Order: sequence, then C-alpha cells, then structure tokens
Amino acid sequence: MARGIDYSALRALTMGSGENEEAVTINTRALIDKVLARYSAEWTVLRELIQNAADASASKVTVRFDTLPSPTVPAPKATDPSSILQHVLLHHKLSRLLVTNNGTSFADSDWTRLKRIAEGNPDETKIGAFGVGFYSVFADCEEPFVSSGKEAMAFYWKENSLFTRRLRLPEATPASNTSFVLDYRSKTSRVPPLLPLCQFLATSLAFVGVQEIDLWIDDWNVLSLQKKTAPGIAMAIPKDLLTTTAEGLLNVRKVESENVQIDARFSNAIAWKFGHEASNPASTNHNDSSTTLPSATSLRSFFSRLTSGSSNLNPAAERISKEETSVQKAILEDLMGTSTSTIFLRIATAQIVSSVNPTFAAELLRATKKPPPKLTKLAILTSSFEEMAASTALRNSSSVSAKAIDIFTHVLPSKTGKIFIGFPTSQTSGLSAHISAHSVVPTVERESIDLNARWVRTWNKEMLRASGIVCRIIYSSQMSEISQKVDQALALSGKSKIGAEEVTKLLPEVIHNFKQFSFNESTPNSQVGQIIEEAFWVCHKKPSIEVFSSQGVLQSYQVRCLTAGEDVSGFVAGLPILPEQLISGAPQFVKKIRDYGLVTEITINDIRKELEAKALDSTQLVAFLRWAGEKTLNGSISKQTAQGLLSVTIGTHESNNNSGSLLILDAIKFYYNPSRIPGDMPAPPDTIPFALTAKLSKKIPESFGWEELQIVPWLRYILENAENLGPGHDMTRNPKFAAQVLPILSKQWESQPNIKSEIISLLSNRTIIPSKHGLKIPNEAYFPSVKMFDDLSVIIGLNGVKERFLVALGVRKTIELNVIFERLISAPTREGENGSHEARWGHVDLIKYLASVRDDIPAGDLERLRNTSLCPIEVDSNPQSPSIQKFKISVIYEPKDDLRALNLPLLQWPGIYRSSSNEGTFLTYLGLRSFPPVTDLIELIAISSMNGNLTLRDRLMSYFIANHHLNNYDKFNAVNVKTPYLPVQGADYKVLLTPDACFTNQRASLLGFPILRSDLHIHASKFGVKADPPINECINRLVNSPPQTISEGSDVFAYFAERLSEINPSNIEYLGKAQIVPILPMSSILNGTGEKHSKKSIRYASPQNCYLGDSSSFREIFDFVEFGPESRKFLLAVGSRHEPGTSELAQVLVKEPVRLLSALQSPEKYLQLLEGIAANFSSLKKDKTLLSQMKRAPFLLAYKMVPKVSSGLGDKLQKALLPDEDNNDDHIREWKLVSATEIILVDDILSYSLFKDKLFAAPQEDTLEQLYWKLGSQNISSILEKKIKVSGAVHDQTLASDLAKRVFERSRLFLHDIRADSIKHDTKSLEKNLQVIAVETISLRRTLRLQNISHTEKRTASLSPDSSTLWITAKGFDMFEVSRELVSLMLHRPKTHSAVTFEMLLATDLLKLRSRGFNVDRILQRKALEARMAEEEIREKIQSKPQETEAMLVPPKAENRSPKKDLKMPGSFIPDSPEQQDVKPPKQGHGFFENIRESLLGRGQTAPRSSRAHAPAQHGNKSSTVPNDPTALNEDNVQKALDSAINACRPHNSASVFAPPKVDTIEESATYCDNNDGKNLSLCGKTTSGLKIFLQNISNNRFHETFFSDNQSHLNRFADILTQCGRLFGLPADSLHIFYDKPESSRTIAFNLTGSVFCNFRFFQDMHLPKLLNHAAEGEQEALVYWWIVISHELAHNLVKDHSSAHGFHV
Repeated sequence: MARGIDYSALRALTMGSGENEEAVTINTRALIDKVLARYSAEWTVLRELIQNAADASASKVTVRFDTLPSPTVPAPKATDPSSILQHVLLHHKLSRLLVTNNGTSFADSDWTRLKRIAEGNPDETKIGAFGVGFYSVFADCEEPFVSSGKEAMAFYWKENSLFTRRLRLPEATPASNTSFVLDYRSKTSRVPPLLPLCQFLATSLAFVGVQEIDLWIDDWNVLSLQKKTAPGIAMAIPKDLLTTTAEGLLNVRKVESENVQIDARFSNAIAWKFGHEASNPASTNHNDSSTTLPSATSLRSFFSRLTSGSSNLNPAAERISKEETSVQKAILEDLMGTSTSTIFLRIATAQIVSSVNPTFAAELLRATKKPPPKLTKLAILTSSFEEMAASTALRNSSSVSAKAIDIFTHVLPSKTGKIFIGFPTSQTSGLSAHISAHSVVPTVERESIDLNARWVRTWNKEMLRASGIVCRIIYSSQMSEISQKVDQALALSGKSKIGAEEVTKLLPEVIHNFKQFSFNESTPNSQVGQIIEEAFWVCHKKPSIEVFSSQGVLQSYQVRCLTAGEDVSGFVAGLPILPEQLISGAPQFVKKIRDYGLVTEITINDIRKELEAKALDSTQLVAFLRWAGEKTLNGSISKQTAQGLLSVTIGTHESNNNSGSLLILDAIKFYYNPSRIPGDMPAPPDTIPFALTAKLSKKIPESFGWEELQIVPWLRYILENAENLGPGHDMTRNPKFAAQVLPILSKQWESQPNIKSEIISLLSNRTIIPSKHGLKIPNEAYFPSVKMFDDLSVIIGLNGVKERFLVALGVRKTIELNVIFERLISAPTREGENGSHEARWGHVDLIKYLASVRDDIPAGDLERLRNTSLCPIEVDSNPQSPSIQKFKISVIYEPKDDLRALNLPLLQWPGIYRSSSNEGTFLTYLGLRSFPPVTDLIELIAISSMNGNLTLRDRLMSYFIANHHLNNYDKFNAVNVKTPYLPVQGADYKVLLTPDACFTNQRASLLGFPILRSDLHIHASKFGVKADPPINECINRLVNSPPQTISEGSDVFAYFAERLSEINPSNIEYLGKAQIVPILPMSSILNGTGEKHSKKSIRYASPQNCYLGDSSSFREIFDFVEFGPESRKFLLAVGSRHEPGTSELAQVLVKEPVRLLSALQSPEKYLQLLEGIAANFSSLKKDKTLLSQMKRAPFLLAYKMVPKVSSGLGDKLQKALLPDEDNNDDHIREWKLVSATEIILVDDILSYSLFKDKLFAAPQEDTLEQLYWKLGSQNISSILEKKIKVSGAVHDQTLASDLAKRVFERSRLFLHDIRADSIKHDTKSLEKNLQVIAVETISLRRTLRLQNISHTEKRTASLSPDSSTLWITAKGFDMFEVSRELVSLMLHRPKTHSAVTFEMLLATDLLKLRSRGFNVDRILQRKALEARMAEEEIREKIQSKPQETEAMLVPPKAENRSPKKDLKMPGSFIPDSPEQQDVKPPKQGHGFFENIRESLLGRGQTAPRSSRAHAPAQHGNKSSTVPNDPTALNEDNVQKALDSAINACRPHNSASVFAPPKVDTIEESATYCDNNDGKNLSLCGKTTSGLKIFLQNISNNRFHETFFSDNQSHLNRFADILTQCGRLFGLPADSLHIFYDKPESSRTIAFNLTGSVFCNFRFFQDMHLPKLLNHAAEGEQEALVYWWIVISHELAHNLVKDHSSAHGFHV
C-alpha cells in the first residue's frame, strides 16, 4: 500500500483543474426495478396507497379492480349474477386498479415530491421516509395516472427515462377526490385471491386513520369495512414505573385507551376458493399468463390422484377435508349472499416525548431525511378477555360462509403480534399484541425494522423500549381492572377475603392477560422481541409486578408460588399464592416471573410464620404432617428444618369422647405402630395421637426424628400413671385391663428379645396376673397343670397370652421350694417297718423329683438349689458311708474311682451312679463336678509338694498329663498360672516355679535361667513351659553380664546365633552398640594365650567396632576377634565385619595418619588405601563433618623432589628402593603427609620440572589426583604466573595458515576417542575462534607466585593468555611445543602422552596415519573434492548475490584494510599484558579476484589457494604455476596469468569431439583422484551469431532434426549470453562452443578441450531459460554471472590441467 501521499492536496489539485466536469446520470428504469426488487411482501401497492390516504387524513378509501372478459372463454349462458360473478372471478383478466380516497388534495409540494425518487415526506409525523413507496406502482403499471383536487399528473417513459405531465383543471371544475389509476401492464393478470386481500384490508384498518374501506370487483361491492372508535380514557401510570427509556431519548408522557369496533360486510364470494389460493403473490402483480386449460386440469388431476393414492389421510385430515368440501359447496350455492362480522379491540395510544442532542438529530435527519419528532405516538393493539369473548361469540353465531370467511384472522393478535409501521410488517413483536409506531424507521422495503445503521439503530431501539414500557402500563391497567372486579365481588358477597369461588371465576381473564404478555422469540429478527421484553421487565423501580394470587391482585413480592406437585393450601390458608390453574394456564409468564425472582416459591419462613399465627385443627395437622414429611423424605428440606417447623406448630385434637386437647408438636417424640400397640390404648403425652398418623406412611413420622413407641415405655407409662388414667386403665387393680395389656406384651415377647428383662422387672413384683384368688404377683400364680395342692392360685382369663411369656414373668409350673422344704423335707417323720422314724424325703428322693420337673423349675429356684447345701459326701472313700455334713452340689465331684485316688470330695450316692441318667444330667446342670478344674489341680500339686506328699503329687501330675486333652486342660492359658508348682532341674523338691519362670533349652542356663526337670521336658508344652526365655530378657542379661572368657563368649554368642530370627532390627542396633565382646590384651593374642585373665585386663567392645578373623595390617589399629563359626553368624548380624570399611579407614586416616602409615610400612600400601578412599569419595562426602576434617587434616601423601645424597650406602639404598625412572634424575622423591591445600597437581610437567624441589606434588595417578583436587589441591598452572613476550607478526603468514589448517584437520583424529566430558574445546570451536600468527620471536617467563621464583625461556610456539591466538616463530617451530599448547586448550586435564600423541598426528603424513590404523579416508576425500566444492560454493554465492558480483567485475584499487577483530574462545579473557598489545595479523592487499573471493566467501575465511600455495615442499604440486614467492600474488602477476589463459584459447575446427573418460591422480599434501566424464559429440550446426553447436552422438537421427526446430531461439539466446561473457575476458567469439548431451550421459557443465571452451546447453535450458522467459532482465543477469564463472573455470584449465589447488587459485 502506498505511503506518504498527501491525498488532501491531490484532491484539491484535481478540483482545481477545471477539466472534464460531468454530471452523474441515472438509469431511472433500472433504478426503479432494483428498488422494487426489495419489495417482497404482498399487497405492496395497496399498502402504499392506503398509507398515502391516511397521511392525507382520509376517512374512506375505495379499492376497485376493473376486469376484461377472457378472449378464450366465452361468457356463461346463465345470466344470473352468481354465475356472472363466478365467471368473472374464474376467467376475467385485470385491466385497471383504481384507488380513491377522500383525503386532503395534493399540494404543490406533494406534486413535486411525487415525481422525485428518494425525496421522502419531511413531515416527521408521517410514515413515508424514503420517497420510494409510490414507485411500487411500477411493479404492475407502466404509466400510472394521479388525480387530486383540480390537478392531475401522468407518467410516461422515453426509453429508460421517466417523464411526467401535469394538468391543472379550470377553476370552475369541481375538486375531485384523490385517485390513483393504474392500468395493468400485463393483460393476463387474473383476479387476486379475495380472502387474503380482504384480510389485508381489515388488518390495515387497525392503526391507520381511515374509517372505511370498500373493495369492488367491477360493479360488485365484495367488502365494506367500517371502524368505530370510542372516546379515549386515560390510563393510570404506576407511580414506581420508569417512563424514560434506557438511553434517555424517549419518555412516555401519557397513555390513552380506546375501544375499537370494526364491522365487516362482505360477499360470500370472497370465501370461494377458485383455484388461486395455492399461489402466494408477492404483490398485486398476478402475471399468470396461462389459463385453466383442460389439459392442465387433467394433468393436475393425474398427479393429484398419484399423490392421493400414495398416501392415506388420517381420520382427522379426512374429516377436515370433508368439512371444507361441504362449506365450499354451501358458498357456491349462495355466492351473491352477504355476511357480516364484528371484532372488538382495545388500542392504547401513548404520547412519546423525545429528547435528543443536536448531533444525534442531525445524523438521524441525514439518514431518514426527517428530523426526530419532538412528539410522537405509539399504539398497542390488544384484545381484553371480554372483547375476545364477544368477538368469538359473534363469529360463532354467524352463518356457515361467515365462519369460513375469517376476515379478522390477522387483526386479532391471538398468537403473536406484528410490528406496524402504518401497516403490518413481517416483523413480529414477540407477544400477543400489535405494536404500531409511525416514528420507527423501517428498512427501505418497510418489511422490518432497521437495526443496522448506527444512528437509526439507536433510535429504533429506544422506540422498542418505549413499546415495552407502554406494554407494562397496559398490563398494570388490566391487572387493576381485575383488582376492581375482586373488590366488587367482595362487596356483593359481604366477605372480607376473597374465596376460592371468586378466584376461579376470575382466573380465565387473568390467564388471558398473562398469555397476552408472555414473550416468545420474535421473527425474523429476534432482537426486536428481546428489546421489548427487557424494557417490559426492567421499567419498574422495584423488582416487582402485579400478579393474581389466592388473595387477589398483589405485588409479586407479596405472593408465593407453589413448587410443581406441591400443595400447602391444606394448612396454610393465609399466604397468598399463585393458583395452580394459573400456573398451568400461563406457564410461560409464570416461569418468567419466577426466573426473574419476582415471585419466589413458598419458603420455610413463610410457612413458619403461618404456623406461628394460629393453631391447626386435626385435618390441617394431618395435611401439615404429610407435607413436611414428604419434603423431608425427598430432601427438599432438612430434618432440622422440619423439626424447626414442628417446634412452632400447635394444634387441637378431639378424642373419641369429643374432648378437645391442645397438642404441642415440639413435645412429640414417638408415634404409634398399631401392629404392636392398638391405637385405642392410652398414649403418653410425648406420643402423637394415632388418629393423626393413621393415614400417613410410617416413614413420615420417622423423618421428623420421631421414634416408634416401644412396648417398654408404653408399659411403664400405664403402670406409673395409673392414678391419672383412672381405674379403668390400672392393670394392677382392673383384671379386664390387665387381660387387654398382657396379650399385647405376649405378642411382642418373641419378636423383641431385648425387652424381656425390662418387662420382667416392671411386672414381676406387681399384681398383674388374674387368678381365681384375684390379681397376683406372677411367682404367686400357678398354671392350671399344677394340681398337687387344691389351694393354689391358678391363672384365669388369659387365653391369648403365651405360656412362655407367663413362665418368664414367674408364673409357676412347679411347687415353690419353700413349700417343698416345709411340706415334704421338714414334715413330721413317719414310722418305718422296723419301728424306726425317718424323714419323709431324702436327698436322693429330692434329686429324682426335681429332675423329673426340671424344665418347669423357675430360674430363681434353680439358683437357690445351687446355693443350698443339699448332699452329703463319701466318708473314707466309702460309697455307703455318707457324711453328716451337707455340701453344695457345686463343690463336690462325681463318685468315680480315678477321682477317689486323688482324695477329692465325692457325692455319696448309694448304688450305681450314672452321669448320663436324668438325675446325673440334672446334678451336672446344678454344678456337680466330673473332674477337677486345672486351677484346683495345680493348687493340689503345689500343696502336696510343699507337704512332702510326693506320691500324691506324682498321681496328680500323672492325672494332669493323662487327661490334658480329655478334660480340656489344653485350653487353659499357662500364663495365667501364678502358683509355683513345677520342679526345677538340680534343685530341692520344695523349689517350685511357674511355667513362665523355667525353660527347657540347656543353653539358657548360660545366662542364668532355671531349667525344668529333665523327665518333664517331653510334657513341657502341656505345662506351658517354653524352650527359651524371652529374647529381650536374654539380651538384657547379656548386656548386663557379658562373657568373661573366649570360650564363654563362644557359647553365649552361639546360643544367640540360634535365635537370630527372634532378634528384631531395634535389638540388632542395640546389641551392635553394646559393650559385649571381650577383647584380650595384645600380648595374649601374640602369645596365643587368652583364657585366664583378670577382669581388669579384659576390656569390652561393641560388635560394630570389632572385626572377625585376623589382619596383620590393621590388628594394631582395629579390634579383630574370633569366637568360632557359630558365633560369627551372630556377630556379623549385629554389626561386626570382616575388615574395616571406607568410612572407618577415613576416620583413622584423619585422626591418626602417622600411625596408619607406620602400620602399613609402605607408601605404596598407603597410596592404595587412599585410592580406596578416592573410589568411595562420593559416599564419604555426605558426612559433612568428615569431609571438613579431610580437607584440613595432613593425611594425604605427597612427594617433593630433593637432591640425591652424594654416595655411599644412602645412594645404594636409594637405587634399591626407587624405580628406574626415578633414578635417572639427580633428585629423589621425599614422601610426606601433608594437607590437601599444601599439595599441587602436576598438570604442566615442564613447569613442575622447573620448581620440583620447591613443591609437594600429588602422585600422578588419575584417581588420586581427583581426590586431592576435590579436597582442595590446586593445579600447578593455577599457582604459576605466565608472561609471554612476542615480537611483531611477519608479513608472510603462509606458514601460519598452513599450520592452522593442519591443526583443524588433525584435531578431529585426536579428539575422536576422548570422552566428551574431558574435552574443553572441540574442532568446531577451534575453527571458529583460534587463529595462528607467525611472529619473529617468543619468550615465556614463569613465576611461582607464593615463593616469587621465576624462570624465563625461549619458545617456538605459545598460546596467547586469552587462548584465542597461537603464536609460532616464522623461522621454524617445534611441533611438540605446538602440540603441548593446543592440548591444554582442547582438554581439561591434559597428560604428557596427550601432547606426544597430538605431535605425532600433526607431523605424520595422512597415508602413514592410515597405515597405522587412523581413519583418514574422509580427510583424503575432502581434499580430492576441495577445489570443486570451492568452485560450487563460489557459484552458489554469486547466484545468490548477482548484483554484488556484477559490481565487482571492475577491480577496485588496492587499499590497506584493518584486520577483522579477533574472535575469542569461549571463556577467554582480554589480555592485559603490554607485551602482547602490538601483535596484529599482517595486512594484506586485495586485488580483483581477492575482492570477489571475499565477497562470496566472506572475509577471514580460508580460500583453497591459501591452503595449497605454501604447502611443505615434499607435498608440493609439480604442475602448479603458482610462484612460491608471496610477492608473485600481486595484481600484475594475476593479470599476466589471465592474459596467458586467454591467448591459449582457440576455435575447435573438427566436426566431432571425442574424449574417453579418465581418472587422473593428483598428488598434493595427500593424493586423490580427479574424475572426468567421456565426450562423444558431433557438429550439427551454428547459431545466428556463429557459435558452433555439437550434439551427442546417438542412434536416433530424428533427435538432431527435432532439437534444432524446437530450440532454435533458445540456442541463439544462449549464444548471446556466452558471447557477452567472452567479451568480458576479451575472448575470440569462435573459441566458445555449445554442446548438448543426455542427462544420463554425463554431469559436465562445461569443458576445455585444448583451449576450446564447450558449454552445455542442457544446464542453461534447465537453470536459466525459464526465468529468462518470465523475467527477462533478472534472468539474464543471473545467467551472465553464472556462465562468466563457468568460463573462468575453463580458462584456468589453460594454465592448470587438473583440478588441483593451483587451478582453484586461478579460478
């Protein structure tokens, strides 16, 4: 895009030129056609003409269609009006449309505007805005005619231009109405469908000021519409309503409501469907040129039959079709009949005042050609419920034809209203109301509202917002009317509150009102409805709206809405709510007010307030409980919320005796379950009456946290409140009530076992059992089955009570023990047969009786029998001798022989005792023992042992062992035995221990633990004796009393080795640190003695500090012990090791290095130890304390080179001790233990050799050097200060350049096998940053900083301090010095052999290196291709920079150039030594070729010639003509060489070219092969400029013919390029030749054959010809540069035959 142009100045210049001034012309016909294309709605012409009538204040409009008879269909034979009208409608064609109104006649301004397009009515109160509406008449009419008052105007065309003629009638002529005469352009237009036309006219009458509209078809008046309007009534604007729109442009001042009645009288003919309704005309232009021909009819009927045959009408569609057919038949029978219809409407007209700023007014005027009106009107058409009902009733009472003719179907906004801009548009309003706004700016076609143009959009949005405000006023007014009706109904009925009857009566009207203002999506522009709806809802100051509720019309914030399916009316009557019928009847409106939060759902607080306000009756209580329970169950409210509502709820409940009681729900905790407690039973006050929950689900009371009333609380209540309940409900005094309660308890007895004990405790001591002697306590009553005595209290009247329940209460089935004891056991004696006196019953008789009634004996009696001394025992183990004393059954044993041997008390039982008999099982139940318990048996064993009765003790132990499993003694836990009863090995029989105090493992005695008697070991498990004591106790004893001898330690440690699996990790650590290992004196160890020592001579060590076995090296430093193989397992487990670890050695090294060195007796062994430390340094350094000590302690072994002693024994000793390499010098190594900071690392052997007697050096071994360096030792290079002094650089840097290339080349071989982390700078870094400079002299001064000792020497090679430059002496250099300097640059830690290796690589020929196994093939190949690669690189750069190259074709003058700034190596620093500041690379001249070379390759890069011109003599190129003298490289010599090459050129005079392929061997610094393709060409023609053309010899002769014919022009173009290039060199034109070969034959671009230059057309054709054809100038430039380089290459072959470095130089 152009920049920097002053368009304002350019326009002013154009306007001031005064030339070619022309007016813009308009094609009027095309303009009108394009405007009419925007009018897509139907009845457009009538809409515009009726609107003009309304603007002219006309009260009546007449529309007349004149027709012409059909030229093809004759008139009907029948002459009755119905037949004629039928014929006219079917077959006549329209000829004219005449629209007449009685409004104000046209003024001059109107006539003027009529003939001007786009000049709308400037009156802002009028609808017309664009001035194009009238021109819609041209859709059907070619030349319209207008008559108004005393003037007329005719329109006519001249080609594409429209003209008018105006006529003014004489003054005497009476003024006429305004008429528009439109003669139809097409004579085939048929009569339009009448019903849609009549509906349009009826709708048009709604908002326009016209009062009457008549429609005529010829002379038939088919429709007459008349509108009647009642006087307007001002509507009240609510005080809190915001009447100003959102942007403040409009304000609603007042609103008036008018009742409108529209009467219609119409002919039945308009309802007759005569075949045109299928079409939906876009205008009055019905250009249907076809007529209803029989063939067309038959074809339509054919497809109709196909359609009807392929689908079956459903019953509803079939019924509608039949009804339609019947109606059409009735209409056709009475086509001339007339019908009437009436509709009632309500139109609210608002007065809108605008307030706009001048800018906005001006912009709106520019857009609409009207200023914004200061006062405008806006009308809303609705139909109230009564009006809608009246209109519907009138239409339903009409005739059949009137019902079919719904004239007012579009007038009533039944579903959705329209936006009227004078007439209805296609835009809907979104609600059931029509909105008319004359001041709304429509689109050009007036079918929608313009919401696109900026200023118009703002105005229209404000008008729509005003519409929303007016709709809200209408809504409020209608709700106010409903409120008045409510008040009237209350006044008539005398009620104070509205009831359900009044609500139901008014609901249809409310629903109608709600539906009327339920907004839907407006179409086609949904934004219209959204704007109106937004204004409707937000135009109130408060978030509220009038709604109808159960208490009449109220503000919405006072009304609540029920949730779907929820009903609280049963208990909340005072809260206004939306009726359910209203919610379902107007769901959309209700949803809106709920979504906007205007009406909220009933809240808990609302219900709480209602509940607090009054008490609920029984019915309301049931409804409330049901509602609250269901809400709680479904999660709508929480349990706490429900309980909160219950806490404020008070109700009244009437019982069966009609006595009302106050019920406080907050106190309720229980509810009745009638399946357990009948509902007519007395209820506690905290239990809800059953009548209130009888119809509720069980889950509802449970949801409140109420619990089911249980039997026990209920029973306790009626027992404890018997006096309050009255005698009729006292079960201790009323046998009948007791007989009611006991069955209830009996029924729940088995189902609720947990209540048994409580019921028994409540009833067992109360007189609640009815008997024949009255109410009795349960244990005083007997079942009827007990008949031993007649005076017993037998129960009566308890038929429904279960026997088990009564037995549990204590009702007896057996006689009480006291009775037995009193009446039988203690009864008077009777006389026996021998005259003796004896008691009536003995203990055997009693046992037999009780065993027979065992199941019926109460539990209390059984317990009494257990605690009563009833039975004697055997005396002196005699079964027939009973004791006088009686014993409890539970303390004696069964009379068995094995128990008699144990001296136990046995039951005296005459005869044979069987434990399985009834008596035996009963006695066992009462506690008779069959064997002694284990505790008693243990006590007996202990007592017999203490008393010395060893025989009885052994019997008891044998019994215990023999019956261990039979009597379940094995189930007894021996840990619980606290009585000592077990004998100990080696102790007195009176020494007894518990099972946990003795053990069976003999080795436990080593630690002092007692051992069970050996004969009992096999039964140890039965006694509960363990093999070993607890391991923790063993550990404590070992630690507190460690072994004192080696043998004792061996046994003890072997014992612990057996139990290693029992020792947990914490004990392992504890033992490892405990002092438990005995250590003998070193003298005893050396002498082999170690058993007998005093305690003072033995010391103890922890296992972690001991080492197993023996060590001659470390035994004087560390404790080595040996206790045998078994003990070794234990000691290894607790921390002992075979030898010291690295950490321990490091600790000793740091603390006692001298002692350790002395113990090792050799520096080599000490160094080996240090190597182990180095190998594990990564783990040692984690100990920060140890690491700090290692850095400071003098434990590192270093050496200093000291002069040898003169001679004698010391010299011989040195030769014997030192290796050969150390004896070759005059110095020997002196080893010393020093700290790391005192040691230097030898990274420069030469520097170290100068100061070796002054420094302590680390052993030159990688591992040790790494250790010393990590601990703080420094490299010798870091403590030396080097100063290099060099003289100025020499002029000839050939030697430096050659060395640089060799260094870069051989560094790859050197670094190939070296690890990446050892490389400091690789080859790429060297090539980028290192430069080599030859100087006169180099001297190096080294200074040892700390000792201020210096040494100065001459050097032949040295690196600069910043490592960016390698200086060498120009007179010669030592390759080893070069190698040593560069190795220090390439490697982090160079070695001496590294420099030697690199020296060998630098000094050895590549072929020799290859023979030695070095991979040098890649270097050789690169050398072979070096020249060609250089040429290709030059050519590519020239192609990328043709303009630069062309500019350099003229050689510049020689000038001195400053050298490029030295590149620095990574990490290099700027030198600050004054000796180096004068050293600079030599200045070089730049000639013609040098200029090109630097431009293409970049200055500072190495060209091929520089690497070959001064190669070493043994590798020189014999064929090179390049002089060895650098002064030969000036421009004169180059020019002479160029002249020589040019003079060597000559034409090729042969008709063929043949050269076999060959490979030449090129010998330079390395030998490589030069490969040339073969040539086989023949002369085939010449170009127009005379250049010869040679083609490849192939068998296809046709190729030569087609080649010339296809490429003649291109060959001439190529010849021209070559000729221009030749002129640059001054070449003879005939020395240049063109050839062409196949791509598969060769890759040759050009070749030189004995001075004749041949250039390949194929490469020109592929590379340059396409661009020459498309971009001639640019393509020619690139081609010239390219072929100039090619010719330069071939010219160089006149000087050098092969592709050697010399050839590359000349190129």
